Amino acid sequence: EVQLVESGGGLVQPGGSLRLACAASGFTFSDSTMSWVRQAPGKELEWIAAITSVGDYTNYADSVRGRFTISRDNAKNTLYLQLNSLKTEDTAMYYCAKAWSPAGAKVAPKGQGTQVTVSS
Repeated sequence: EVQLVESGGGLVQPGGSLRLACAASGFTFSDSTMSWVRQAPGKELEWIAAITSVGDYTNYADSVRGRFTISRDNAKNTLYLQLNSLKTEDTAMYYCAKAWSPAGAKVAPKGQGTQVTVSS
């Protein structure tokens, strides 16, 4: 059974940074492409980043490219998302998913999420 536990969210001022983590279990993490998605209040789920199983290729949504960085540590079965230059519109619940494509990430199992709130 795929189990994902997201952490690291919080309240941060515009321009600030956060590092999210996703602890994975129940599947072979090192063989799996992974994504981060987010959902803001009243909005649809938005795919924002993906990474290959060995971390040699990443892809980002235009809304976060250049500000967010996805990475992974296969020895720790953990996925990361570094959030820099945060904007108020980045406020959302953030989830990790065992998927590559935006369509796949939207329907893939997710954890409970971690809340990121960007506000002054």
